[in-house]
Order: sequence, then C-alpha cells, then structure tokens
Amino acid sequence: MQEQPLFTNDAIVFGILMISLGFVFYTESIKKGFWPKFYKIVPGLLMCYLIPAIFNSLGIISSDVSKTYYIASRFLLPASLVLMTLSIDLKAIFNLGPKALIMFFTGTLGIIIGGPIAILLISLVSPETVGGVGFDAVWRGLSTLAGSWIGGGANQAAMLEIYQYNPEKYGGMVLVDIVVANIWMALLLIGIGKSDKIDTWLKADTSAIEALKEKVSSFTNKISRNPSLTDLMIMLSLAFGAVGIAHFGAEGISAFLTENVSAIADKTSALSSFSSKFFWMITIATAIGIILSFTKAKNYEGAGASKIGSVFIYVLVATIGMKMDLAKIVDNPGLIAIGLVWMAIHAGLLILVAKLIRAPYFFLAVGSQANVGGAASAPVVAAAFHPSLATVGVLLAVFGYVVGTYGAILCTILMEMASKVA
Repeated sequence: MQEQPLFTNDAIVFGILMISLGFVFYTESIKKGFWPKFYKIVPGLLMCYLIPAIFNSLGIISSDVSKTYYIASRFLLPASLVLMTLSIDLKAIFNLGPKALIMFFTGTLGIIIGGPIAILLISLVSPETVGGVGFDAVWRGLSTLAGSWIGGGANQAAMLEIYQYNPEKYGGMVLVDIVVANIWMALLLIGIGKSDKIDTWLKADTSAIEALKEKVSSFTNKISRNPSLTDLMIMLSLAFGAVGIAHFGAEGISAFLTENVSAIADKTSALSSFSSKFFWMITIATAIGIILSFTKAKNYEGAGASKIGSVFIYVLVATIGMKMDLAKIVDNPGLIAIGLVWMAIHAGLLILVAKLIRAPYFFLAVGSQANVGGAASAPVVAAAFHPSLATVGVLLAVFGYVVGTYGAILCTILMEMASKVA
C-alpha cells in the first residue's frame, strides 16, 4: 500500500506549486551573484519542473493523490492554447516548411525501431528482463509504451486492450513511461538553453523560425497596451468559454463516434484512440484559437494574451514535474534500462536526421515531444522557444494521436519478433 504524502489537500498542493514557480521566476530575475551563473547551467523551465519532482520524491506532495495535474491539463492547457493561438499567423507557420513534419516522423520511426532494438540489446546482458510467456510477455507490456510514446494516453490504453498485458504488471510499464519520458523531457529543456550552440553545430537554417518570432513580436509591439480589467476579463472569458465548448464538443463527439462507429467503439481497434475526449478537447480548443485569430480578438495579444497563456503553461509544467518520483528510477532497473536504450535510439535518430537536413533544434525537440510527451508537453517545449510557436507543438501532437496506434502496432510486431530471436 502506498504511503500518503505529507499534504493531500489540493489547495495546499497548489500553493506549494505556485510558491515553487514564484521562487524560480524571482531568482531567475536576479542579475548579480550566484543565480545568473546557476541559470546559465540549469534552465529556469527545468527548475519549474524539477522542484515539484523533488517534493514528490520526498513524499511532501503526490500526483497519485492530487488532482492538480488533471485540472491543469483539462482546464488550463486548453485555455492556454486558445490564448497563445489568438495571434497566430497560419501562413507563417506553414512557411516553416516540411522540416517540422520530417522531424516528427523521424521521432515516430525512432520509437518504432527503438523498441525491438532495445529488446535485442538488453537480451544480450539480461535475457530474463525481456522474457515472459503468454500475457506476462514483456513485449506485450512494452506495446503500451509504444502507444504512449508515439501518440498518448488513449493510444496507450488501446495497446493494453489489443495485446492484453497482465494488468497486475502494468504498473511497472507506467513507471518506465513516466521515468524515461520525464528524463528525456528534462534533457530537451536543458538543450533549449543551449539551442543557439546546438543550431550552429547542426548548421541549421533558423531563418523561418526567427521570421515567425519577429513577425509576432512586431505585431505585439504595434498593438501593445496596458491591459484594463475589461481586457483581462474578456481574455479569460474567451479562454475558459472555449474550454467549456471544447469539453462539451469532446463529450458529444466521443459519445457519437463510440455509439455509431464500431471500429472506434472497439478498444482493440487501431481507430479506438478517436474515442478519446482529451484528443477532441485539445483539437477543438486549438481550432477555436485559430478561428479567433482571424477576428479582432487577435488584438488581445497586445494586452498580454500569450503571457496569461504562458502562466497556465508553467502551472502545467509544475504539475507534470510532480508526476516524477526520482527515487523510483532504481526500482526496476531492467525495464528502466530497456526504456533508456529505446529513448536513446529515438534521440540518436533525431540528431542524425537533424544533422543531415540541417533542421533547427526547435524541430528536433518539438518533433520528439509531439511523439513522446503528446499534447500536454509538446506545447510546453514549443512555447519555451517562443509563445508564438506553441501551436506548432499542438498541431504535431494531435497528429501523433492519429498515427499513434498504427505505429505502436507495427512496433509491437517487431518487438514480438525480437523477443523470439532473443
């Protein structure tokens, strides 16, 4: 039985998370002494993620008890997507070119081939780690990781239904998912602080990204104003009104498809991920933001729409960090090793292709997170480069949901073959 954390009241947990964020932003604003040197090495965004992880690891707070992640991902994330998409320039996004899609599919391919290669490599050292028979077969459990790391939670659930892995052992796979995915996200966040050096090494052409950032910044400066109370209330009404519509639409679409399309209702079908309310919620919220960008509502960017959106994103980052238990990294070393080798192959392929096509680090990081992290963390990583880029992360992550189950099935077939060879 799991021990209760010190604080279980969500009001207290939320207060701790907000104090953590305030501490990071305050210390990051200090220009002299220890802190500037510290933040040169450790990015502020990583600290916003790491401090809640430390609190969780020490048993002070726990994501297993707290509902703060659910609230942040279901309410604040869609609201932030609307606010960050208000000033989007779709033409400029499309002008980013095909490299974003190439890196996304490279990330997908890295997960598909990474699983079977990891099984083969680990079997050389520890054959029992990749063994198991029937519903206990490790490759069945790893299929859920493939679903999560290409698409998201809905795809992960679909793979559990399709391959019927032993539910009693499923918790071990969830642990690997959380630990390895969060370690990789932490490394990506560290890279953001050194993105200029990485881009120089990749010989990347960042002109399209810089043009988009410049276009958004100049538009913001042109319409910039001190927000009035009316501005703030209207922005929040647009954001959370859209959240309400997104939830209403997601429930309706999910129920309609489940009741009327047998392939979507069937949890063992590759199309079952389309029954996910979270998928439709993110899709609808993003669509509303894009529609509003063609109206006068885009002028609210001048009153700080994307800044409010960024606040919501940072709260989400803190709640994601709270899901990480640093102590559990050594709980199941064999499975963790498979996950780390798997993610290393994914990362290595991304770096190789980025070097070959001279893709900026932005495309590498967001293409990876759109696969591994999904709609909850891809916009976080994208917005860390610039708030105007959050939508790129969302669009790719939504695409990940669509291809997630198909890619995971292919990966699982290869992992089953690798297990038999091993």
